[in-house]
Amino acid sequence: MEKMARIVVITAGGRGRRMGGALPKQFAEIGGRPVLMHTIAKFWGWNRDAEILVTLPPDMVGFWRTLCENFAFKLPHRIIEGGESRYRSVANALAVAGDGLIGVHDGVRPFVSEAVIEACFAAAQIHGGAVPVVDMLESIRELGADGASWAVDRRRFVVVQTPQVFRSDLLKAAYRQPERADFTDEASVVEAHGGKVSTAPGNVENIKLTQPMDMWLADQMLKQRRL
Repeated sequence: MEKMARIVVITAGGRGRRMGGALPKQFAEIGGRPVLMHTIAKFWGWNRDAEILVTLPPDMVGFWRTLCENFAFKLPHRIIEGGESRYRSVANALAVAGDGLIGVHDGVRPFVSEAVIEACFAAAQIHGGAVPVVDMLESIRELGADGASWAVDRRRFVVVQTPQVFRSDLLKAAYRQPERADFTDEASVVEAHGGKVSTAPGNVENIKLTQPMDMWLADQMLKQRRL
């Protein structure tokens, strides 16, 4: 099977309200440089031929370019103005993306492994779409409308990560649907359009930096890697 072109959409359009502070989390520093730079570098290191598109809030594009100058960050990527939601941001990127396999990744997941990235793209080439997953370790309960709850078998569930990778024709067709409130990621959009999603093993370090505690953990992870 001929290897399809690789395209990566890194979504960095969030405002980081859960993180607190005035600076969106994708621009906060870990290990001496902004989170988003670590994420871009991971994909560039995985495949230097891949096209990298980065969605940013329109009013932060200039700020990002200044950061790149200040940190002498020159890895190739194309900036796409994001929309008011993740769905709109990805749709804007898909409007200019080429054909092949398109992986959509959270800009605040800088610790995805290159092996996971490759596994997702390989699975998507075979099955049309793939997402990385890890086992659910915590016990979980389902909540009822009356305040009651009951245990469910966690072995039937997995935790979904990114990059979520799809053939470009499938992903672009799915994103021609009207946006819905239950579109939480690319897999949910593709499934709503009738597509099937396979899975690939994720890596537990591939955390999404969402809370202040996550930033501390990210710094510790980077320090350990330098030892």
